[in-house]
Amino acid sequence: MLPTLDELEAAAAQVHAVMSPTLQYNWPLLAARCGCNVWVKHENHTPTGAFKVRGGITFMNDFAKDGSDAGIISATRGNHGQSLGFAARAAGVAATIVVPEGNSTEKNAAMEALGANLVVHGHDFDEAREYADEMAAEEGLAFVPSFHPLLIQGVASYALELMSAVPDLDTIYVPIGLGSGICGVIAARDALNLRTDVVGVVSENAPAYALSFEAGKPVPTNSADTFADGVACRVPDPAAVDIINKGAARIVTVGEAEIKAAMRAYFTDTHNLAEGAGAVPLAALIKEKDSMLGRKVGVVLTGGNIDTDLYTAILSEG
Repeated sequence: MLPTLDELEAAAAQVHAVMSPTLQYNWPLLAARCGCNVWVKHENHTPTGAFKVRGGITFMNDFAKDGSDAGIISATRGNHGQSLGFAARAAGVAATIVVPEGNSTEKNAAMEALGANLVVHGHDFDEAREYADEMAAEEGLAFVPSFHPLLIQGVASYALELMSAVPDLDTIYVPIGLGSGICGVIAARDALNLRTDVVGVVSENAPAYALSFEAGKPVPTNSADTFADGVACRVPDPAAVDIINKGAARIVTVGEAEIKAAMRAYFTDTHNLAEGAGAVPLAALIKEKDSMLGRKVGVVLTGGNIDTDLYTAILSEG
């Protein structure tokens, strides 16, 4: 069951007690590129540079109410871990974060700077998540999943901000990692009784949620080999699949080159830095440009956390 408007507004109040709402802008050059009225929701401007911090705040607020002195543990490719590090530090709770081998060095450094104990294990996110679950049982830590009702309520606050500021959007493009972001957008859309189409976006190299949408049930994949680490999921969450399959208009897949082109477009047209997962909504809009001509469209720039060397290489490719 999706949260009610009262629950979403209560969660938003918790978020706004810690951080200011992010802004949404209509960038003229981006509108000219896409042939439509484009509103960018700037979640790259949160205190951790990504939307995930909102869910971390609401989850840790609830966790702290129990007065438990147990630490928390979770797995991440970066932004979820930063959100928990940020919120756990504020709550005075120890946080352990498991990342896969070869994870972003700059995201790792950011998590450690927030006081998180960083553990490296596994080939990809799903192997890191399995190991974090094992560590939780062995060390008596509270495991924090990447998809949870409290996370949905928290991250939905960005959707409430966007839809309150621009209530007549025809379509909103949202990236799908494990699903909290798009489920939050669907929840806010429904709670506000709007008719906006919500379109999920995944990398064609990590198509689990697109396959699940087509099949009407969770469909895992053998790999999720995309540089856009925030959408590199190969095992979809069944609860997320259910919400997305009922509430999304469609799922769009975009290629690695299309994601990189969208990152360059953000820099050229708005001078904003977008990580790969943060740029997939714009990549999908550009891909569907012909069907979006003249419409009012929202794209969520969900994060701007990317290693410097990788980003400069992508810019130079253009």
